[in-house]
Amino acid sequence: MASGLEGYINHTVEVCTSEGRIIVGTLKGFDQTINLILDDSHERVYASTGVEQVTLGLYIVRGDNVALIGEVDEEVDKKIDFTEIRVEPLGSVTH
Repeated sequence: MASGLEGYINHTVEVCTSEGRIIVGTLKGFDQTINLILDDSHERVYASTGVEQVTLGLYIVRGDNVALIGEVDEEVDKKIDFTEIRVEPLGSVTH
């Protein structure tokens, strides 16, 4: 997977972590264990009151925490009004 990330260098990516966080930023680097270096990054926190975008700046995501990586179409992303998005909280998880 790491070799497939070379085309994403200096592009905006969205990273979904195994704990459910959504982090968006410019991919600046990675290593063989998919540790990611993101610049100008922010976390999108979805809630029933809207989407809060928390600025993170230069940020490292550990590879063992990465669930999904995708390139962001910046033109489409700019058109999304995140103030209008509402989500309901997930119910409790039963094991």
